[in-house]
Amino acid sequence: MDSLNLSPRLAMVARFVTPGARIADIGSDHGYLPAHLLLNQNITYAVIGEVASGPLENAKHELDRRHLTAYTQVRLANGLAAILPEDNVTEVTIAGMGGILISEILSAGYQRHQKFEKLILQPNTDEQVLRTWLEQHHYQITAEDIVQEGKHFYEVIVAQPGEQVLSETDRLFGPLLRKQQAPAFFAKWQKELQRIETIFDNLAAADKVETSAYQEWHLRYTQIQEVLS
Repeated sequence: MDSLNLSPRLAMVARFVTPGARIADIGSDHGYLPAHLLLNQNITYAVIGEVASGPLENAKHELDRRHLTAYTQVRLANGLAAILPEDNVTEVTIAGMGGILISEILSAGYQRHQKFEKLILQPNTDEQVLRTWLEQHHYQITAEDIVQEGKHFYEVIVAQPGEQVLSETDRLFGPLLRKQQAPAFFAKWQKELQRIETIFDNLAAADKVETSAYQEWHLRYTQIQEVLS
């Protein structure tokens, strides 16, 4: 993978960026996503934020070799602190982190009164935590998608300012994903059903069928079955 040929998960993120946007890519690593968007003239400006010097240098190298430094700012900063008011950033992309960490990054920015026209988020765990954060902080989910890359499944959650009330089912499965029933969505949750069945077997072997843990897993199993039916 490089900035000319994105991985499936980053290509999915790129598809949701608004043409002509000024973006900030937080935790960009090699800077492949913003470089790709600039090379294809999808955006006009990008801030690349990194919390560690190694990934920061990776991004600088990629932007330099693609002759894109005039359209970017690369900053060593924690989360959304990389974005300055004069950047006039309209959209933020955060990919490749857990949903809890993304929520923490957004919370720190929210405390600094940072609010953006669009958030394009790709949590690799704890998606329900992130959806809850968005609901509680006056963002509504306007688009979702899911892709399989190797053995892993990646969801994209797009949010814009607005009010939204989510059910428990919405938070866990995605208010739009669960209605779309894409093949990757179905495959992800079928895989989760198989994992829970293994947990059932292990609990039964340990004579723990009557425990609260078993009942909690049984509830999750039933929830998944209902969504997939």
